[in-house]
Amino acid sequence: MRATIHLMSTSGSSLYYYEICSFAAGIAGNIFAFVLFLSPIPTFKRITKNKSTEQFSGLPYIYSLLNCLICGWYGLPWVTQGAILVATVNSFGALFQLFYCILFIIYSEKGKKVNVSVLLVGVLCAFALIASVSLELLEGKARQNFVGYLSIASLVSMFASPLSIIRLVIRTKSVEFMPFHLSLATFFMSISFFAYGILLHDFFIYIPNGIGTTLGTMQLLFYSYFSKKAIEQYKLPLIVS
Repeated sequence: MRATIHLMSTSGSSLYYYEICSFAAGIAGNIFAFVLFLSPIPTFKRITKNKSTEQFSGLPYIYSLLNCLICGWYGLPWVTQGAILVATVNSFGALFQLFYCILFIIYSEKGKKVNVSVLLVGVLCAFALIASVSLELLEGKARQNFVGYLSIASLVSMFASPLSIIRLVIRTKSVEFMPFHLSLATFFMSISFFAYGILLHDFFIYIPNGIGTTLGTMQLLFYSYFSKKAIEQYKLPLIVS
């Protein structure tokens, strides 16, 4: 009898610590995601000051909006039980990304303005279709799997979108158009939600965030290498003719 009580007590304690750890990982993911949502502010201060988007790309904000909408939908109770921290952070994220997209469209040149506007409308229509299909045609595990696989695709697309900026960094040998705060926040958010997904045993959370952690590490390494090269070149003595 005592052994049974001791076993139940141990199991209860383990479950308690497990829930605490998963909740802490989810909260950390929310915090770093919020920092990620705020990180484009210096970029948009520059854009609004110069009244031009220059060589900045609007794709990361479009991809982020789609990702937040789909992942927020995945975390809601009628799709997935026990992942409400995914829904909360992505709801705020969607509002931030929509605001950034609108600002980007306002200050873009005509060609870029049209392209980003079309993509924005496409994203909103795609999400409306996804929500309708998942609610009207699917239920239970089938609904979770449908939205879950889409969330993986959207997350991987979002994490991969800065690769176009990496190509620009390699070509220009400058990190001017790859904001450091964006790369750093992406890395910490990914690793936090990777841990959250592992603790929840949720394939749809830990797989894409594991990929995001890897890509975020790559961005930070590129930033470190090219910013160091720029400093070294800056320190070279001037040649007097």
